Amino acid sequence: MAFHTLGCKVNFYDTESLWQMFERAGYEQVDFHDEADVYLINTCTVTHEGDRKSRQMIRRAVRQNPDATVVVTGCYAQMAPGEVLGISGVDLVVGNQHRDQLLPWIEQVQRERTPFHTVTSMLPQKTFEDFDVPLFVNRTRASLKIEDGCNHFCTFCIIPHARGLVRSRKPESVLRQARRLVDAGYLEIVLTGIHTGGYGEDLDGYTLAHLVDDLARVKGLRRIRISSIEASEITDELIDAIGRSDQVCRHLHIPLQAGDSAVLKRMNRHYTIEEYANKLEKVRRALPELAVTSDMIVGFPGETDAAFEQSLAFVTEQGFAELHVFPYSRRKGTPAATFADQVPDEVKAERVARMMEVSDALRLSYARQFVGRSLEVIPEERVETPQGSMLIGHADNYMRVAFPGDDRQLGSLAEVIVSEAGLEHSYGQLSRTLIERPAALDAEDEQVQAVADREEGTFAQAQ
Repeated sequence: MAFHTLGCKVNFYDTESLWQMFERAGYEQVDFHDEADVYLINTCTVTHEGDRKSRQMIRRAVRQNPDATVVVTGCYAQMAPGEVLGISGVDLVVGNQHRDQLLPWIEQVQRERTPFHTVTSMLPQKTFEDFDVPLFVNRTRASLKIEDGCNHFCTFCIIPHARGLVRSRKPESVLRQARRLVDAGYLEIVLTGIHTGGYGEDLDGYTLAHLVDDLARVKGLRRIRISSIEASEITDELIDAIGRSDQVCRHLHIPLQAGDSAVLKRMNRHYTIEEYANKLEKVRRALPELAVTSDMIVGFPGETDAAFEQSLAFVTEQGFAELHVFPYSRRKGTPAATFADQVPDEVKAERVARMMEVSDALRLSYARQFVGRSLEVIPEERVETPQGSMLIGHADNYMRVAFPGDDRQLGSLAEVIVSEAGLEHSYGQLSRTLIERPAALDAEDEQVQAVADREEGTFAQAQ
């Protein structure tokens, strides 16, 4: 069996969880580029480019083995099941629900030789699809999916229709998996979801702040990283929980999307730039030297030259540690796609370049303040750098730091003195090892031998 994943971190988590189910059923996994009996493609539909790449990978699977069973799931499958099933060679299309039934459905399509799809609307769904993932390709940082769906309906986004409304994982399930991950040797857990900050909206009085407090009591858990959170959901209660926790990382990804309040209103974002700045001020008091990263969409319909200049000024003033910059992509089925005042592509490209220049300057400025200081780094892999072969990993503030070291230090917690700031990564020297590599990481486990296709931005595990 072979897997291929496109899109966001949640999709990658979902693929890992599906593999656990197939492994328990006796399947063996091979690289996606090899011949397999069953191919499963987990698709993305956040943009039309996501749709195109999904179709491309589906057709590649069919070409590799025309006799294989080809299964397509994920957001593109959810939004366009008929279109996907119309691709010659596709046998089964399953959206973002009822994936616990994949095994019998695969057996059915193999037995009856009749392709079909099982996709229905996500909006009525009320239950979180609860799958454990005890092991990951990256044995040093583990993701823990706590939520699925989104209630916000931004005018540029199709995802609430593809993923449904917020559905929170039960606290006891989150904590149970957190303990299993710590027992497996992970020092850092990344809380993830489609709309992570919405966790608890469908629970009876239990919020993300309560979850952070409870996770802080998990013995052996060194770091808790919140993958992404909306400014409107950074409550005083959550800020207090972050402030009293020694484990919460000094890094928050807080999507901004535009630094102009009029554009934000057209996007149906739930804050003004003044409210956003106020939240940043509060959370930075709780976590000094906090790295704030963010998403920016440039060239949104109606974004004037003046509005774009306001965005440049705002992100500079706020001192972000890094920006993820995207040109607005017109998405059929969203309100913004019908807006009359679309920005020309050449203008969007010029604005992306200017925003990226600002992002690079901010990123370097943030890193430079740590030169000569120590950071706690979890070495994740060995890489070749202009300064030679080095270990590299993330500090709690999300800076990537490379330093000379032995592979036996992978998965440990190292104190590193930063010697040089850089854009892609900074350099440092090992000061001391704070926590030795957990013994669980040395366990022989073929499941985590992996092949990552970096050029395609995709994932395939090999066994």
